[in-house]
Formats: sequence, C-alpha cells, structure tokens
Amino acid sequence: MAKTNSQSSNFVAKTKGFITGRKKLAAILILIIVILGFGLWRFLGDKGQQPQYQTAQVERGTIVSSVSASGQVISSNLVNITSSSTGIVKDVFVTDGEKITSGQKILEITLDQAGQAKNAQAYSSYLQAKTNLDAANANAYSLRSKKDTAWKKFYDLATNTQYQNSDETPREDMRNSSAEFQSDQADWLAAEAKYKNQTAVISQAQQAASSAWLSYEQSSPIVTSPMSGTIDNITYVPGMILAQQTSTTNNANQRVAVVKNESTPIISVNLSEIDVPKVKVNQKATVTFDSITDKTFTGKVISVDRIGVTTSGVTSYPAVIQIDTDNQEILPNMAATANVIIETKDNVLSVPASAIQNTTGQTTVNILKNGQPQEVSVVTGISSSAQTEIVSGLSEGETVVVQTTTQQGQGSNQGTSPFSTFGGGGGRFIQGR
Repeated sequence: MAKTNSQSSNFVAKTKGFITGRKKLAAILILIIVILGFGLWRFLGDKGQQPQYQTAQVERGTIVSSVSASGQVISSNLVNITSSSTGIVKDVFVTDGEKITSGQKILEITLDQAGQAKNAQAYSSYLQAKTNLDAANANAYSLRSKKDTAWKKFYDLATNTQYQNSDETPREDMRNSSAEFQSDQADWLAAEAKYKNQTAVISQAQQAASSAWLSYEQSSPIVTSPMSGTIDNITYVPGMILAQQTSTTNNANQRVAVVKNESTPIISVNLSEIDVPKVKVNQKATVTFDSITDKTFTGKVISVDRIGVTTSGVTSYPAVIQIDTDNQEILPNMAATANVIIETKDNVLSVPASAIQNTTGQTTVNILKNGQPQEVSVVTGISSSAQTEIVSGLSEGETVVVQTTTQQGQGSNQGTSPFSTFGGGGGRFIQGR
C-alpha cells in the first residue's frame, strides 16, 4: 500500500514537470514569433515606403518671360449711333453694309410732345452757352487792351533816365525805392494776370457750348453719324416708336445703329504694383477673350498709367493694349486676358519652375545620380509660367527632380498608385533605391 502511494506521487510530480516544461517551450516559441513578426513588419514597412521621383531633363530652347493681367475691351471698331429723341421713326436713309460719311443722315424722327420739349430746352441751353462764350471773348478783348495800356505806361517809366543808367542798365536803387515805379509795375502785372485768367474762362465756355450743342444734336429729330465707316445693326424702321425715357434713365441715349471703322480693338487691363514696373510702352502682348475660344490675338502696349487707382486698399495700374488686327468677333466690354512679353531669350538652358528651391538665401535644384537626389546650387535667369532659365550650375541633359513622394512597395497592402494622375506629363517617375 505504501509502495502504491509512492508511485502515485512520483507520477504526479513527473506530470507537473512535463506540463511546466511545455509551457516554457510555448512561451519561448511565442516570443520568437513576436520578435520575428516585428522584425518582418519593420522590414516590410521600410521597404513599402520607397521614395518616388518625378523628373525632367535640363533642356535648351527659348524661354519667354511675361506678365499676365485681365481686363476688358474699351474700344473696338464699332461706334454707337444714339439718340435721346422720342417719337415715331419717319424715315431711314441708309441700309446695313452701306458706306457712310461723318455727319450723314441716318434717320428722321417725328418728335412727340416730350421730344419737342426736350429738343427746345436743349437748343435754349446751347444758345445760353454760346452767349456766355461770346461774353467771355468780349471780356478778353477788354482785358487785353488794359494789359497793353498798363504795359506801355510801365515800359515808358522804366526806360526813362530816372530808372536807367546811361548804358540802359536798370537802376535798381531807384526802382526799389520809388512808389511810382512799384505801382505801375503792379498795375501791369495785375492786368496781365487777369488776361491770362480769362483765357481759362474762354476755354471753359467753349467746352460748355460744345456740350450743349451735342445735347441738342442728341435730341434733334435728325440722327446723323458721328464718323465715317460702314453702317450696321440698324434697329429701327419707319413706324417704330422711340419710347420716352423713365425718370431714372432720363439721360440715357437709345442706340439706333452702329458704324464700323477701320480701327483695331483696344483693351484695358489692370496691372499689380509688382508687375507695373516691368511693363513698358511698345512691348508685345498676346490677348485671349473668354467668349472667343481657340483664338489668340497679338498686340502691343500703347500706354501705362503709373499713378494707379486704389479700391478697397488695393492699387491697380491700368495699361492699354491695342490689337494688331481687326476682328468682327471682338465687341465692346468683352472680358480679356493679356500676357505682356517682358523678355525673350533663345538657346538657353531651362528646367521646370517647380524644380527650383529657395532656402536660406540660396537657389538650388536636386539632380538625380545613381537613383538618389543630390542638391546643387544654381544661378537662375528669367522665368515663364512653367520654365526657369538656368544661367549656371547645370548642364544640358542632366536629370532634375521635379517632385518627390512615396509609394507602397510589394510588402504592404497596395491600392491605386497616387502617381497615376500625372499621365504623360513632362517628366518621368524613378523609384529610389
């Protein structure tokens, strides 16, 4: 019995030892698996994040530096023929496509009561303006006579022996101390100033008379052409009514036709304060219009406003560009974009602008050697919207890095390549080592 109990105890002890050994072995195996898994994960993870380089070649060619600005057409080869008259169209004297001269009759209107009143008032205003001009001219004649009289009196006094030496040089001591001399000189200077001021009064009166006459012509029953050219777009025929304008648009004129001339379109664009110093008169420009697709027009800068206009704290500088050729599709007020050519260089080295890096005051690019990027200092020249000139630091045919990114390798879950959107592009992708 005692022997049996001893054997049972030995069996239990051996069993426990066996189980304990198995647990230790399992723990060791699990630890080994964890270590191997972590190492594999690190290896595959590092392998998965491989650098990708979009590259381009250093090329030789032509580069154009330009300034872009937007604006609109302010003048084309169309001029409106307008009238402020109201009534019924009595007769039309021209047809579309007909050649006409400045001042030629376009149509005649039978004025209604409002139209007659407006025409009479306009003529009265013109007569008043003309009367004011005649009065200004008459006053000028009187002031000129007074000026000449004052000058003659002063001249005779200043040239007598009391105020001149024997060699006809002025006696300044006498002139400075003589009240008579000072008074006559002041009378002459005052008369001369009044006469000069009157010339400005006459100019103002002339402008007022011209404006009054134009208003009278606009209200006249006879509509004439303001210039020579080809008549087009006649919008009225006999029997049609030119309606009376409302109080809010009382000064608005109605267009009855347009006349085409031989001039080329003119556009105005707004330059920024950064770009305006670069733009000069006679520089070439290319122009596109939002409403005219697939066409580019050439022109040149004819004026630059360097005073500028400030709106909401932002200053813009208008520049006027004249198109080289006429085109019937270009109409007034069309939106336009101009690229003013600042400088053009031929046979120069260039790289994509995105390859240029500016850090700590140095300009650098990364070139690709043996699959790895290497930073190189360069000197740049002019730039276009896409390319930058390389003056020194690179050679033709070298490969530069345009963009660097990463892509998942074979050891990780792969999705759609993030670089597939580049398509053909201008560069190529190289996987780093």
